[in-house]
Amino acid sequence: MANDWATFGSDLHLELRGTRLRAGLMDALREAVRSGRLEAGTRLPSSRSLAADLGMARNTVADAYAELVAEGWLTARQGSGTRVARRAAPRPPAPSGPPPPSGTGRGRTAALAHNLQSGTPDLASFPRAEWLKAYRRALTAAPNESFGYGDPRGRPELRAALAEYLARARGVHAWPERIVICAGFVHGLTLIGEVLRARGVRDVAVESYGLWLHDELLRRAGLGTPALGFDERGTRTEELDGLDGCGAVLMTAAHQYPLGGALPPDRRAAVVDWAHASGGFVLEDDYDGEFRYDRQPVGALQGLDPDRVVYFGTASKALAPGLRLGWMVLPQELAQEVAATKGAADWTSSAPDQLAFAEFLRSGAYDRHVRAMRLRYRRRRDQLVAAVTAHSPETRVSGIAAGLHAVLTLPPGTEQATLRAAAWRGLAVQGVNRFRRPTVPPTLDGLVVGYATPPDSGWQGALRALCGVLP
Repeated sequence: MANDWATFGSDLHLELRGTRLRAGLMDALREAVRSGRLEAGTRLPSSRSLAADLGMARNTVADAYAELVAEGWLTARQGSGTRVARRAAPRPPAPSGPPPPSGTGRGRTAALAHNLQSGTPDLASFPRAEWLKAYRRALTAAPNESFGYGDPRGRPELRAALAEYLARARGVHAWPERIVICAGFVHGLTLIGEVLRARGVRDVAVESYGLWLHDELLRRAGLGTPALGFDERGTRTEELDGLDGCGAVLMTAAHQYPLGGALPPDRRAAVVDWAHASGGFVLEDDYDGEFRYDRQPVGALQGLDPDRVVYFGTASKALAPGLRLGWMVLPQELAQEVAATKGAADWTSSAPDQLAFAEFLRSGAYDRHVRAMRLRYRRRRDQLVAAVTAHSPETRVSGIAAGLHAVLTLPPGTEQATLRAAAWRGLAVQGVNRFRRPTVPPTLDGLVVGYATPPDSGWQGALRALCGVLP
């Protein structure tokens, strides 16, 4: 039996791709038919009502309908409206694995009007002029040998500059010979996974909420990923004592991703004590440690025990992910093994970029940029909190003391409906349960809102769109 739009509209959203509205609408409708979300005989809304819902001209919708009728996707009859044609349409094969994480900018959000996904800084604020100056100075002074294959640990100039900066800014006990430069956190975690598996480690514990990609990388290395419990104080580190065969734990201790909050002092001490007693390692992802707003930054966990904590940092949040610059500060017993594994793969960041970043650090340009962005992001955070509080006083905003995103707690059972409403408004935003490990029962509905991503020109519009979808 034919459905009309009202009976299923709350379960369907159209993702408008491309730069032309009509073409984007046509692509979205075709995909809805192919995927089975629009069954044969389904009645579509009138061009007037759909145009009002999508915020576009009625003629644009009418022209798209007419072209799809001509292609055979839709049928139109006087008095019967526009319906999905009865035709054979092959469905795409089921995906072989989990979907790529949101916020990566890989096509799905390109045509959306507003992007509030987490994980990306304001790319328009990249300090191009200062970076170019640092690059010129670095290339002018670069020795000829720096353009060769070099040390798999990375350029010594950058490792020395990072050792000084991390000790000063993050409380990390770093020695240049224990630092390995990598192409970002994913690259570093891949290397550590290979080394741990070669050492006979069976499992690496993970937090209840985090990126599925990190689990996937560890599993590809042959490691299990048991999830630790989570409560109002953060990750339950005491559960590590009951995990047999667990040789490491992956944590975002300074600012838990995505729920926010710093690991309390007693649990910080407990996880380091577990590593010391068991001979295991703590893998510390300090992904946005520089951005704390209401008090001094929480120091890195690595400072408590440099011989049991592997510290990961990157330039992805403070500068830009496109630089592909990351670093690991390693315990002495792992440093040579990780460097050898990296050298065997010959996967590294470019030497000129490393030299430029070293100059950027030494000149003070990095500190100035971080201070400026901290003020910028704090203003956005405050505007987000004010807007949500004014529009939806019952919505709790949390995880805002640090980082580039906030968590908006929703009434139970409303997360998916809110995400569908956001998609209809052209707003890209993530649900909390997207980050929940499969073995962890659902206990929270909410949105993870990245307030760093939109350019200044789109920030207020993104805020209005967000408030418009809140229950």
